[in-house]
Amino acid sequence: MRSVSTFLLAWLIPACGWAQELPTPAGNTIVPPGAKLEKLFTRSAPIRGGLTEGPAAGPDGAIYFSDIPVGDDRGMIMRFDPQTKKTEVFIDNSFKSNGLKFGADGMLYACEGSDQGGRAVVRWNPQTRQRTVLADKYMGKRFNAPNDLVLDRAGRIYFSDPRYLGTEPRELEHRAVYRVDPDGRVTEITHEVEKPNGIALSPDQRTMYLADHNNGVDRIDPDNKTPVKKGAMKIYAFPLGPDGLVNGPRRTLVDFGDQAGCDGMTVDSKGNIYLTARGVKRPGVLVIDPTGKEVAFIPTGQPNQSEESATGLPSNVTFGIGDQKQVLYITVDTSLSRIGLLVPGFHSWAK
Repeated sequence: MRSVSTFLLAWLIPACGWAQELPTPAGNTIVPPGAKLEKLFTRSAPIRGGLTEGPAAGPDGAIYFSDIPVGDDRGMIMRFDPQTKKTEVFIDNSFKSNGLKFGADGMLYACEGSDQGGRAVVRWNPQTRQRTVLADKYMGKRFNAPNDLVLDRAGRIYFSDPRYLGTEPRELEHRAVYRVDPDGRVTEITHEVEKPNGIALSPDQRTMYLADHNNGVDRIDPDNKTPVKKGAMKIYAFPLGPDGLVNGPRRTLVDFGDQAGCDGMTVDSKGNIYLTARGVKRPGVLVIDPTGKEVAFIPTGQPNQSEESATGLPSNVTFGIGDQKQVLYITVDTSLSRIGLLVPGFHSWAK
């Protein structure tokens, strides 16, 4: 097990709850005094491995999120109701959905990964539960494994396409970021990244934030005893022009060094970026301003854990809407948690 990364651990170790009190969050401009994580849901379905991912606030105020297993087991999209605190299965076959986002049209957009998943960007109709594939190829070649996404005000879908799981052959040379336009056209935004993961846009839509999370392998294999050489674990900021394309050099905002980096991310109304930091030395939500300066930290697991048994590793974040707009929802291990903050979140479609 020492040969695998901390990214793998969430796919192997079920959530066991917080045996100890978590460290106190830091950052009094973001986190109110006494605020603590509240665990809302932990997987009980008889599926193997994996993790919860991709929380997304819907127009109905509910939080939708992916429950991703490995192998033959089907993934699901879950729905948490903040009013009743009940979680139910919304879609019982998600085609291994990962990142989720709602659009201004009220539709639910999803990245479907590999490992017997759809390997596509799709749209779900929440009323009919009908699934429509929007894009599964670039220049005639299948995507690697669409991972996370964000929509801009024009309804264009930016998404990352790495590969972490599955035996499907790769067809594309690069692990890149793409955009799907409303007319179905697919454009490569950048491949100036080793392995793109979490993605977000600044509130003014002029900057794309991107997590580089290179765990060193295209297929996580728990039986592999060969040491894996990891790559970049960084957060980049790419400037975007009026056409929504990169129009300048990227900046590195955070370098996690030899620790596992960020998975998913989101932004608040002030432009701060919320990063799910998965390093075992300090697992939690790292909040930075647009220059990369740390302004808050919300622990989700105990610090200084061993890689063999680490828990409390966050995967993605989102803010609620309406009376939940200052509530941050976090997927951790195979659970969903939340914490109330002082700053409202940002959704490009929400009024």
